[in-house]
Amino acid sequence: MALNDFFAGEIAMELLKQLIAVSHNLRSSIQELLPIIEEIKYSGVELPAFRQSQLDRFSEVLRGGLELARKVLVSSRWNVYKNLQLARRMEKLEKQVERFISGPMQAHLLADVHLMRFETVERFDRLEHRLSSMKIGAGGWVEDAVKRMEVEEEASVGILGGVGLDLAKNKVRKMVIGRDDLSVVGIWEFNPTKTTLANEICKDNQVRSYFNNKILFLTVSQSPDLEQLRAKIWGFITGNEAMGYSNNSFVPPGRLLQSEGGTGPRTLVVLDDVWSLSVLEQLIFKLPTYKTLVVSRFKFPTSVINEVYKVEMLGDDESMSLFCHSAFGQKSIPPAANETLIKQIVSECQGLPLALKVIGASLRDQPEMYWVSAMKRLTRGQPISESHENKLFERMAISVDYLNKKVKECFLDLGSFPEDKKIPLDVLTNMWVEIHSIDEEDAFAILVELSDKNLLTLVKDARSGDAYSSYYEIYVTQHDVLRDLALHLNNRADVNERKRLLMPRRDTELPRDWVRNIDRPFNAQIVSVHTGEMREMDWYRMEFPKAEVLILNFASSEYFLPPFIDDMPKLRALIVINYGTTEATLLNFSVFTNLANLQSLWLEKVLVPELSNATAPLRNLRKLSAVLCKVNNSFNPSVLDLLQIFPRLTELVIDHCDHLVRLPASICRVNSLQSLSITNCHRLSESPADFGLLKQLQILRLYACPELKVLPPSIGELVELKYLDISQCVNLRSLPREIGRLASLEKIDMRECSQIVNLPSPAVLSNLKSLHRVICEDEVSGQWKNVKKAMPGLHVQVAEKWYSLDWLDD
Repeated sequence: MALNDFFAGEIAMELLKQLIAVSHNLRSSIQELLPIIEEIKYSGVELPAFRQSQLDRFSEVLRGGLELARKVLVSSRWNVYKNLQLARRMEKLEKQVERFISGPMQAHLLADVHLMRFETVERFDRLEHRLSSMKIGAGGWVEDAVKRMEVEEEASVGILGGVGLDLAKNKVRKMVIGRDDLSVVGIWEFNPTKTTLANEICKDNQVRSYFNNKILFLTVSQSPDLEQLRAKIWGFITGNEAMGYSNNSFVPPGRLLQSEGGTGPRTLVVLDDVWSLSVLEQLIFKLPTYKTLVVSRFKFPTSVINEVYKVEMLGDDESMSLFCHSAFGQKSIPPAANETLIKQIVSECQGLPLALKVIGASLRDQPEMYWVSAMKRLTRGQPISESHENKLFERMAISVDYLNKKVKECFLDLGSFPEDKKIPLDVLTNMWVEIHSIDEEDAFAILVELSDKNLLTLVKDARSGDAYSSYYEIYVTQHDVLRDLALHLNNRADVNERKRLLMPRRDTELPRDWVRNIDRPFNAQIVSVHTGEMREMDWYRMEFPKAEVLILNFASSEYFLPPFIDDMPKLRALIVINYGTTEATLLNFSVFTNLANLQSLWLEKVLVPELSNATAPLRNLRKLSAVLCKVNNSFNPSVLDLLQIFPRLTELVIDHCDHLVRLPASICRVNSLQSLSITNCHRLSESPADFGLLKQLQILRLYACPELKVLPPSIGELVELKYLDISQCVNLRSLPREIGRLASLEKIDMRECSQIVNLPSPAVLSNLKSLHRVICEDEVSGQWKNVKKAMPGLHVQVAEKWYSLDWLDD
């Protein structure tokens, strides 16, 4: 018996040893893979919701693997049955991870390529729908504006630096791959095309071959997160890129890290938009086979950068070609144009590419007297300082001065947002509607006019653009020089009298000129703050009697809301955006008590405080948006009456809030609600039963909520509903029969609803007299086409087929 116990013990111990060894290996692999998946999910790049959902589900599998590894490590050797079960589960998990990496992950890459080629007509369908009767700017439709923007970019690539793109690339290429003695090289000049040149170097076949595609491009900007940048660079150099996504990664200190030996793989890191020597020194690692390419408008000492290529201004021919392309849509002067006048204007731009593009666009389709006036103003605007920065600002200011007053004000508003960040379109339109007394259609018209004139860039999400889709799927970006121009024009007045009080870059404290003038009220209409973590002691008591918009940009895990919000009696729009890696806890939420006039509230990547009936009501709030927020305790259904807190709410947006499980039933009593968007909330499992009480609701989006299984029958009582989006609700099993009562419904989007295989009868669906478009899967398209027989105006669109991750449910 003792011998049997001995062998049983040895077998059990050997099984446990093997389990522990496997668990260590699997745990290590998951710990490397999980941060990468999380970074893809929360990088700020908007993914189609079905992909976001799949990545979420895979993340859950990986987290389950970590828990499984933990159970193995604490398992008793005598529990042989349990250990055998654990062994089987680990074997299954290992196969799941391997299948994802070798299968669907490759499809993700193919999807990215496909999305880059997606037609702009489909993306901007909503813009066309909303502006179908309007001509914008220089006479083009929205689609034309986007195409012109793309053509202008192509023209800039072809006309570079006065010496031609090929010659410029040759010179930089020789520094990068032809000189092993140069570890740090640079591209320098106050010329917006320097970044274009750096991008072309990264795409160059010889460069890519030399570094075996091991090239990292990073934008540094004026207010960088140095720890994160250093971690990404060091992880890239060492081949452990997962550490670049961890807050606890070890990175050797200082730029003086050097090694005489070593034969690691050749590596190129491009640091774009570097503003200071102190920042640059912390991002350079002196290692064999490693090279840094620095791109900056500033010239740094040769002790730091071994050799520099100076981007030249455009020559006469290139300047004329770029200007004519922007002003006339061709690369030469039209026969009927005033050649002398055009040459004078081009000469005044002095070879500055961005000035040529912006001024050319501002003069497009204008009468000759307008051109004469612009030329005279350019001539009078010669600055005392001959720096390229001053020259560029003074010349581009001419094009801004000629904008319509309302359009110019909107351009100047763009300086309120941080550099090198995407601005959600929803944020812009909310702000413009509140402070400029315009409607959303006018806001779109202004947006497209600024795009036509090359003063901003539209960034399009592949799925966005459908009629009734949300604006937050479209973003605006702006060249940092154009943002600097907006700041330059905004800051001409005395600090207490500026219409916009803006921080140009992220800082650890408020600007000194603000602090020096706190004894007098600030008359700004817009106040924009950009900091890291702020504590109560970091704020000053300041008065803002005219402020209507407050933008709080920050990057931290904790943030004390400024006490001076109490002294903003006219505040209409509050925008709180956290650019940190995790949701931030907001302190001093009691300042909301006095926001009687607040109309719009945008919260991004913050922990929304728990709301209760004791919460001070925001009686005039019309629009509430929570994006990437943690809201698990915020909407406690048992203690919350939303009607009491938000009695006039017309639009509610909750997007990418993974902790939201259910909505409070009291939401159905907010009878002023016209638009409800609950999107990418992957744990939302049920919707309120009394949806039908929302008699004014026109838009209902339950997009990408994979745990949602049923729609309540009361949805048939939404008599004003025009748009229903249930796409990517992969576990939704059916459409309720009551949907046939939605007489106002115009569009249904039900793509990727794989569980819905049977629809209500054609007799029921044919009652949808206003329905003109359905987007669905091929499996149910035939049933909708049967309905079409009784509704000739119905268009049935079969959604493009995508791969799935159904194996994760095995």
